Amino acid sequence: MTDTPNQTAASGAIPGDGQGRFALLNARLVDPASNYDGPGGVVVEDGVIRDRGAHVTDDAVSGQPSLDCSGWVLAPGLIDARVFVGEPGAEHRETLASASAAAAAGGVTTIVVMPDTDPVIDDMALVDFLIRRARDTALVHVEPCAALTNGLQGREMTEIGLLKKAGAIAFTDGRNTIADTLLMRRILAYARDFDALVMHHTQDPYLSAAGVMHEGEFASRIGLPGIPPAAETIVLDRDVRLLELTRTRYHAAQISCAEALKTIAAAKEKGLPVTAGVSINHLTLNENDVGTYRTFCKLSPPLRSEDDRLAMVEGLADGRIDVIVSNHDPQDVTDKRQPFEMAADGAVGVETMLVAALRLYHGGAMDLLPLLRPMTEGPAKLLGLDRGQLTQGARADIVLFDPDAPWVLDRDDLKSLAKNTPFDESLFQGRVMRTFVSGKTVYAYREKSAA
Repeated sequence: MTDTPNQTAASGAIPGDGQGRFALLNARLVDPASNYDGPGGVVVEDGVIRDRGAHVTDDAVSGQPSLDCSGWVLAPGLIDARVFVGEPGAEHRETLASASAAAAAGGVTTIVVMPDTDPVIDDMALVDFLIRRARDTALVHVEPCAALTNGLQGREMTEIGLLKKAGAIAFTDGRNTIADTLLMRRILAYARDFDALVMHHTQDPYLSAAGVMHEGEFASRIGLPGIPPAAETIVLDRDVRLLELTRTRYHAAQISCAEALKTIAAAKEKGLPVTAGVSINHLTLNENDVGTYRTFCKLSPPLRSEDDRLAMVEGLADGRIDVIVSNHDPQDVTDKRQPFEMAADGAVGVETMLVAALRLYHGGAMDLLPLLRPMTEGPAKLLGLDRGQLTQGARADIVLFDPDAPWVLDRDDLKSLAKNTPFDESLFQGRVMRTFVSGKTVYAYREKSAA
């Protein structure tokens, strides 16, 4: 049994199979790039959006292949700016192929992959390998980040200029924080000369070394050592001070606490080239979700207090936070089925980023237009990508989703090779029905057959 929009075909063409011209009709169009939220349709031809708006109706495209979208939301394909994969070196956890399949199922049409692989992506040949490998195996667009320091060791900077020329879209040490302040200043100054984007994980490695979850009353009650918010703000405050010297494009990869949000807001008021991301986990979960030592909720940075979560939602709503990421970090069962203090950090999330975000919409915290902006137009602007929009002439990267469909997540159904999701057995309201990349269907929802 299928649960997809009604479709009609002409001349044997199947809408969304990459052939010629087709239309998506009777949808609710939500395009943050043009601030449009209303009824309409989209015409796609040769992988490009040729027309869109309320005037694209059944009569206007009579005789052309089309999909009746049944009033569901039609939006730009999402861009996830923080995705970890295992390829090369740890393909048992995740490959580019499996990560891209998970992305497609989640309505994500571009993933930005971190350099935390084996070997580390700190060499031009490895950037080229990743681009070629993605071209051969991935269903969605894959953009590689290169390391800021050789081997992610935090000792010597990489050849940022050459790595950018090879195709690196941004630079980061992934899960690692650069503790050496002088080195960080030199990196920022060097990156500025190449107009390179620095994306930094802001968590002091010394202050957080002994902790495993948010420092607070709940951690004390269950007997786990905590990580204070100061571990995040100390690094962020330092980086902002350095930006006053270098004026480099800087992105705090993911903030998690109210004090960090104040630092970001103050930096923006000074006119510094600062942006910030937040993970979907820190928008929808808090420290209490750790519950009875649930290792799938052991993350970096840790899940914070409910007050911090609400601050993140407020910062997203008023524009102080620019990007939502999944922080997709697959870990295998041997690394997660451990005592909480010994378990690896990380959770898969690229497949659930959109549906988890819809909790904010259904809860009344945000409307769809501002909610989708930091997953489409926001990361596109940050990374200089010609995506994340439904305008004429744009690449036809599109997600079609039913915002009201109820369902319960079973981690065994995830496309990721790893299944370490904090949302296992969670009830969601909203489901991705179809995902297009350059006009080609890369995912279409199919209901399970009755047993």
